[in-house]
Amino acid sequence: MSPSTTWPRSTPSSPSRRSTRLSQPDPSVPHDPDAALPIGVLRSIRRLTQRRGRDLSGKFLVEGRQAVREALAAGSIVEELIVEDPGKHADLIEGATLPVWTASEQNMRQLSDTVTPQGIIAVCRQLSFGWDDLADAQLVVICAQVRDPGNAGTVIRCADAFGADAVILTTGSVDIYNPKTVRSTVGSLFHMPILTGIELQQAVDHVRGQGMQVLAADGDGSPLDLKQVRGELARPTAWIMGNEAWGLPEADRALADEVVAVPMWGGAESLNLSSAAAVCLYATASAQRRSQEKESHERAQ
Repeated sequence: MSPSTTWPRSTPSSPSRRSTRLSQPDPSVPHDPDAALPIGVLRSIRRLTQRRGRDLSGKFLVEGRQAVREALAAGSIVEELIVEDPGKHADLIEGATLPVWTASEQNMRQLSDTVTPQGIIAVCRQLSFGWDDLADAQLVVICAQVRDPGNAGTVIRCADAFGADAVILTTGSVDIYNPKTVRSTVGSLFHMPILTGIELQQAVDHVRGQGMQVLAADGDGSPLDLKQVRGELARPTAWIMGNEAWGLPEADRALADEVVAVPMWGGAESLNLSSAAAVCLYATASAQRRSQEKESHERAQ
């Protein structure tokens, strides 16, 4: 992956820093939200429901009010909006300087992968990130051959919620622009750098070179709470999360500085990937935050 990036760096918790720039309108295309979706445009957009179409065009679909709102706030990545009822989404399409099409319920079903379409879809340009985006990272998630779209999207959402600086999906992982993955992020896809197609060894070498400890989450490792008590989670940390079905193979575990397990005291056999990721990320983020607050307090004295 190229170290260059076209990402409009924005902070979701700081609305004043968000860019609201949108694509420049094509004068040959109607921008009236009452303009009906032409069959040719429909066919073009339908191709984005398949990976081949996304790869060839460099575009993807975002469905739902919250996700579309985050895409619009992220910067000039939205190219078109498709709505079923413009009146229901007036706050999102008002003043938009990009094509806004009105589609029938049948058309929306053709573009949506859900049983009940949410009535608004954005056509977006794919994002581009590089290693420079991880320069000051303190908390990173490495998804090693994570292939379930819902799990991948939820891990990205958890990483965003707990303040992680980036997510890396290794070679063999799911397409992050898969509609289910995008939907599962609920807009978090636009809040942080996400690197894809990286070999696990390369990812580990890079984050370790930045001074980060590398921890692998697996069921038979050292107890997470013990590391928390010892203060070992306050360090800059990269978590390796393995495949949903078979976890981390021994070769991948060997790349980590330590294998760590989430303690369980109930009767469940295991946690799914996104649940384990949420626990590990929360424990690490809270430890890092406490350490930073302690350092700030000591400097102030």
